[in-house]
Amino acid sequence: MIIGGLQKLSLLDYPSQVATIVFTQGCNFRCQFCYNPMLVLPPSRTNIKQTAPSSISEDELFIFLKKRLGKLDAVVITGGEPTIHQDLPEFIAKIKALGYLVKLDTNGTNPKMLAELLSKKLLNYIAMDIKAPLVKYALISGVEADLSKIKKSVKIIMDSGLPYEFRTTVVPALLDQDDIAKMAEELEGAKLWYLQKFEANKDLINQKLMGQISYSDKEMKQLAQTASRLAGNCLYRQY
Repeated sequence: MIIGGLQKLSLLDYPSQVATIVFTQGCNFRCQFCYNPMLVLPPSRTNIKQTAPSSISEDELFIFLKKRLGKLDAVVITGGEPTIHQDLPEFIAKIKALGYLVKLDTNGTNPKMLAELLSKKLLNYIAMDIKAPLVKYALISGVEADLSKIKKSVKIIMDSGLPYEFRTTVVPALLDQDDIAKMAEELEGAKLWYLQKFEANKDLINQKLMGQISYSDKEMKQLAQTASRLAGNCLYRQY
């Protein structure tokens, strides 16, 4: 596994669990608002100033995980996009063998990998980023995504029987109330969908978005309430 970074402790990323976060290197999306360009873009993008979370080899990671047994509950695997790595099942199996819970963060572009991980019972929690209503996916993700795969991943996750969440970063320049309503219709029946406020004070893929004003807390709550009437349980998540 190509590991782009490690956050040794998180009390937020896996609900009710003390976790460490493993960042895989590389992504098949180029989302305009991405907060981790150092895990997505090639090193030649020298205008990206932010550095990756502390880098670590796979051997070093497992030494760390063994030392933290009994102190950590879970490992969150995020990116980049973890499912582009063919060795992901073997990597997660090694983590599970130590006794850790595993949460996967994904953009949903590889339903085949997702189904394999579920069939092998390698996941305990799944989080999928929903970028936009399907008609605007290319605009937000920066690539021509296979929408059938996005829809298939949503269904796989909703039918998995595991705890899961969908989540959307709401960028005012890219998503409005009508977009959220369309997404709510596409996520009808979802048990949990979070709307997250856009943070403009970080290095981003689209640097023109840096410094732009986010929706207010009141506006985010209103968007979540509107979505809940259509999709079910939609919440505004504040960190």
